[in-house]
Amino acid sequence: MKPACKPAWVLILVFGALMATTACDISTERERTARTLPVSIDLRNTERTNIELDMGAGELTLNGGATNLVDGSIEYNVPAWKPEISTSTVGLSKAVTIKQPEHHGVIGHVHYVWNLQVNNGVLVDMAINCGAGHAQLNLGDLRLRSVDVNIGAGQVEMDLRGHPRRDYDVSISGGIGQATVYLPQGVGIWAEAHGGIGHIDVEGLRKTGDHWENDLYDNGKVNVRLKVEGGIGEIHIIGS
Repeated sequence: MKPACKPAWVLILVFGALMATTACDISTERERTARTLPVSIDLRNTERTNIELDMGAGELTLNGGATNLVDGSIEYNVPAWKPEISTSTVGLSKAVTIKQPEHHGVIGHVHYVWNLQVNNGVLVDMAINCGAGHAQLNLGDLRLRSVDVNIGAGQVEMDLRGHPRRDYDVSISGGIGQATVYLPQGVGIWAEAHGGIGHIDVEGLRKTGDHWENDLYDNGKVNVRLKVEGGIGEIHIIGS
């Protein structure tokens, strides 16, 4: 799915967030040509994974379809922003953390693009922290257990359309960004939104008390629960 154009206020917020980080270290060097860091994390004997992605500013695209546990690449033109990748294994469970180093600012053109894929067959708990920028999260093919997304001043598009075989929970919270969530069809849906959220637009679900749901919630085999809270500027929830 082609990402939507970023509204002007998002670009202004992203620029402001990037400029704010320069106060930490304005001498950080950047390069004309971006470097590419291959990402390949072994799947062997992994049945469940906890994946944490921490990106302060940039563009993140996340899909299913990895041959390994996690595949992909990260492009960056600021050497000090080379991502830190760590893994740990306990039995059949593996934890994966990919993190942008902290406290490194830069002036000028920044190229920071994460393009990652996750294996479709492993049970996944996903935590994503997006400071400023754009995140396209196409997660409908994954075996999700939970998704936790924290937005700073950026834009997040989360596509959960697929055929889930088990219940899972989705949480979105954070600052003053924008979030659009596409929910799967043919499953029960419960959605709620609380806090200092600006504009809320919900399609395909009926309002029941303080939440939205569809006719399949608690009547089918699979339920997806979505909770949105915090100071998000705009949230669009698109159900079946």
